[in-house]
Amino acid sequence: MTDDLGRREQKKLATRRALADAALRLCVEKGFDQVTVEQITHEAGVSLRTFFNYFSGKEDAVVAGDAATAEALVAAFARRPTGEPVLTALHAAITEVLPAHIDRTQANQRRALRRIPALLPHQLAAFAAYEQQLAEAVAGRMNTDTDTDPYPATLAAAVLACLRVAVQRWLDASSSADRPSLAKSVDAMLTLLAEGFDTR
Repeated sequence: MTDDLGRREQKKLATRRALADAALRLCVEKGFDQVTVEQITHEAGVSLRTFFNYFSGKEDAVVAGDAATAEALVAAFARRPTGEPVLTALHAAITEVLPAHIDRTQANQRRALRRIPALLPHQLAAFAAYEQQLAEAVAGRMNTDTDTDPYPATLAAAVLACLRVAVQRWLDASSSADRPSLAKSVDAMLTLLAEGFDTR
């Protein structure tokens, strides 16, 4: 029974990712306004009904790739040893997740699509949800409550901001020769955070 449940969950995740990848790819190729949900489902090889089991519209599908990264980060954080300091555990979790979930081509595509006004509310809602998920994971590890203790939410927001800055710097490098690895960029940002930005 457990194996069956595990396989079903993996199939659901694969379907969700296929739809998100198809939505992103088509919107980049054709332009956001020119893409329909029907085209996305055809590209992903699923039915319209299946699409709406996962997303309310194409806007949510386009921003869903970041959700998969956030979910993987929370899961990796939960697996870290219980005695490990919170920021150290988050740093290790990000390092684990990056290779499989941050693709340079897709990251550039997502950044281009973020300039579309119709997507802004969906992006803001998604980012808020990611921060909340991570804050709750931090609170659980610390045996505290996000309603009464501001530390988990503050740390989650700061860590995700560091990750966004690291990805942006990685994407903005003019050439591969000038481009630091994403892992090194993340290390630099999180080191600044750990030091409290008081070294200058």
